[in-house]
Formats: sequence, structure tokens, C-alpha cells
Amino acid sequence: MSAKAERNRATGRQRVRKALIVISFLLFPVTFFYLSPALIIQGASEGIIVGSFIVFALMFLFSLFLGRVYCGWVCPAGGMQELCFKLRDKRAKGGRLNWIKYFIWAPWLGAIVAAAVRAGGLNSVDPFYQTYYGISITGIQSMFVLAIVLVVIFVLAMAFGRRAFCHYGCWMSPFMVVGRKVGNALKWPSLHLVGEEEKCLDCKRCNRVCPMSLEVNAMVKAGKMENSECILCGMCVDNCPEHVISFAFGPRARAGIRAKGAKR
Repeated sequence: MSAKAERNRATGRQRVRKALIVISFLLFPVTFFYLSPALIIQGASEGIIVGSFIVFALMFLFSLFLGRVYCGWVCPAGGMQELCFKLRDKRAKGGRLNWIKYFIWAPWLGAIVAAAVRAGGLNSVDPFYQTYYGISITGIQSMFVLAIVLVVIFVLAMAFGRRAFCHYGCWMSPFMVVGRKVGNALKWPSLHLVGEEEKCLDCKRCNRVCPMSLEVNAMVKAGKMENSECILCGMCVDNCPEHVISFAFGPRARAGIRAKGAKR
């Protein structure tokens, strides 16, 4: 493939990705209850498996093979935050601050389990629980709740930078982080990034374009492209002038062997 064709393919891929997450954000009033952390507790207290329970379970299962692709390509909150880049394009701090979301997630899981136990178990399924023919936002009260969530996401993005909600407040991402780690531990084939260190020119463009503010250049140099905050959006893949980074699918150990073989 020619360099021009490769650039066109990369540009096209990012256009598709950005269109998908913006459309997902615009559809948030429809899908809101299927991602609700509160509704799943309410349903569990009545012994009902609701839509958000099913969605979160699917996130975990897909992450075994696709990591956090949902976050990079489908998430409505991700779409809103990337629109915020036009107002505040600042790198977010990660590190230990990324643990904040787990201190939210763990008690929330405990609340779901406690509610289900008090109800005597989960004995029915209602994917459209509390929706109106599958649509989430149909009244003033639900609209108010959605508005609060959007304000929180917006304030975090403005105050702390790129996809700050993903880093610090998201109750969904831990399902995918855990699923990814389980898949890696079992050495199941998965979508992941591969870097060719010897081709890297240290331009650090990958760092600048990463929506999760990761030190992608350092990951390439260390020969370790795995990071629990990586959302596999492909921005580093599609913006590297030397095509140092690429997508691969398969067991990660085998990908490592291929990369070493290429150096020879």
C-alpha cells in the first residue's frame, strides 16, 4: 500500500471513530438507562436484571477480546469529552489518580450485591426496565438526572483535561479493565497494540494525540504497549509518521515473538 493510501485509510478510520462516539453521545437520552449505575441497584432490589446489568456484563465479556474498545469507539461520555477538546485540550494527570474510579466502583458493586441478596436473588429479566418503549429520557425527572451527569462530565473535562471522567469517575471502565486483565492472564487472543522501537524517531506525536494522555512514546521504547487506561482508539496508530505502532489481534505472547522476529 502506498504512503498516500495508508494516510487516507488512517484518516478515514479516525473519522469513523469520531463519528461513532459523537452519534453515541447524541443518542445518550435514549441509551442513558442502559448505562445507569443507579437503575441497576433499583432493579436488583426488586430481583430484576435490568438493561444496565446486561450491558455491563457484555462490556466485561467483550473486553476479554477487545479490551476497552467500547471506551474509544462507542461510549457516549467519551464522545462528549472529545467534543470538549475544542474548549479545553489539556493532558490529564493519571498515575495514582486513576484509582479514584475503583473507590467508586467497588462500593457500588457491593450495593448491587446487597440489594440482590435482600430481594432474595435475581429471578427475572427486564432489559427495558423504567424505559418508555426502550427510550430512557421521557420526563423532567430523568432529564434532570441526565443533566447532572453531563455537567459532572463537562466540569471534570474542563478542570482536569482530556477524558478526565474516564480516568477518575467512570463506573463502567473497571469492568473492561478487569476483563482485559483476565483475558491477558488466560492468554486469550485479543486486540492490542504493537510497537516497533527501532523505527521510532522520538517525535512524540503519539503522546500529543493520545486522548487518554498516555506516554505512548515511553511504552514503545519499553516494548510494553499494554496500559489499563488505553482505549484502543488508534490515534497513535493513525498519527505516527513512521507507522511505528499498529493494531494486532492474537495472543500477546505470539505478537511479541513476531515483533522480535521483525527486528532480525
